[in-house]
Amino acid sequence: MRRKKIEKLLLTGVATKGKALAKTEEGLVVFVQGGVPGDIADVEVYKKRRSYAEGRVIKLVNPSPDRIEPKCEHFGVCGGCQWQHLDYKAQLQHKRQEVDNNLQRIGGITDIKSPPTVGSLNVFEYRNKMEYSFSNRRWLTKEETQSNSTLERNALGFHKPGMWDKVVDINKCYLQQDHANVIRNFVRDYAINHQLEFFDHRNKNGLLRTMMIRNSSIGQWMVVIQFFKDQKQKIKNLLEAIIKAFPEIHSLNYIINAKTNDSIYDQEIICYHGTPYIEEKMENLIFRITPKAFYQTNSEQAFSLYKIVRQMAQLTGGERVYDLYTGLGTIAQFLAKDAAYVVGVESVPEAIEAAKENALRNQITNTHFEVGDMKKVFNDEFLERHGQPDVVITDPPRDGMHKDVVNQLLKLNPKRIVYVSCNVSTQARDLAFMKDSYKVTSVQPVDMFPHTQHVENVVLLERIHV
Repeated sequence: MRRKKIEKLLLTGVATKGKALAKTEEGLVVFVQGGVPGDIADVEVYKKRRSYAEGRVIKLVNPSPDRIEPKCEHFGVCGGCQWQHLDYKAQLQHKRQEVDNNLQRIGGITDIKSPPTVGSLNVFEYRNKMEYSFSNRRWLTKEETQSNSTLERNALGFHKPGMWDKVVDINKCYLQQDHANVIRNFVRDYAINHQLEFFDHRNKNGLLRTMMIRNSSIGQWMVVIQFFKDQKQKIKNLLEAIIKAFPEIHSLNYIINAKTNDSIYDQEIICYHGTPYIEEKMENLIFRITPKAFYQTNSEQAFSLYKIVRQMAQLTGGERVYDLYTGLGTIAQFLAKDAAYVVGVESVPEAIEAAKENALRNQITNTHFEVGDMKKVFNDEFLERHGQPDVVITDPPRDGMHKDVVNQLLKLNPKRIVYVSCNVSTQARDLAFMKDSYKVTSVQPVDMFPHTQHVENVVLLERIHV
């Protein structure tokens, strides 16, 4: 079947997954892979539906003034960055527009517009956590597939978008500090040279499964390797080689996971060398981060984000604060010195234990952390124990708050709610549920992930009826 080509198509906006948006003269919406708003391009259509089409740029007729040369050799292949070819100032503008569009279209909030997105000081090497997959089916370029030479098929990198069993072998990733590249490439080369089995994602077999590398702003490093088989001597030899090559690693851990999926949250993590955590610092606070712990992936921007939350909370020292989805208790402890009492609630028991330990080490005495299902926790007994909150901070996962949580929050009726979200569409949905009781008085987008479409957004809601 011959694919249709659309010539000299003007790309006018952004769409999901880093694609550009265009509309033909006939009114057909086209999502364009490899495009930048402002490009005029010839586009090959590879998928056609009744109301839209999907295509890719095959020729740039007139490049957008916002188009730049991507830095990474893997850009456009690995899927980790979607916008490296888009000028950073333009990225921030499009993220701001996404926030406003969602708040207006889904939230029905038309009387306030967001200020400029708070940009990241570092647009590369900003991530403190990267996860890689081993595979014995390396993704091959078109030239490699046509080659007659014997090719190395083992890979350590990122899954090729749309190909669950293929992994793009990464030589250099610019998202984390370069030392992560050195560690990752050492492990890959050692495994190849010592003929260790890379995971077969089709047949669910092999030794090496995944590797996580974390680092902190104070220079500490963590490595977690997930094995499919418990081949003790091979595992020991690899881990000892890592220690010898990188004695600066603070925390070296491994997991034996024979499940069909590679999620680590129900697995035992064994600390082989060093401590079972690394430490992160924010102002005068120290947080211990374990392999399973959630911590904002951009440490520098997390500090910017929390300062915005503190500003919107408008604490004077006498307020009672609830921190929903508290995780490690980072926001709760960041606000504690400006509040009378802070209660952190989280459904993951391990996270609450870590929050308690962090608060103890930070000598914070006006916080309380407990495990609870958000949609059930705000009962009469809870309120009797902790009192009526003046301010609520909520930072839910991408799915947003369950409708029952929103209803419970409305029953609490605090003066102010500060809503932090990594998904503006679900945030806007939740805001629409609360619009009869709360007015949005402040909005601030924050860019936690340069070169991607993701944007964090902080909203202040103030009670309408006293």
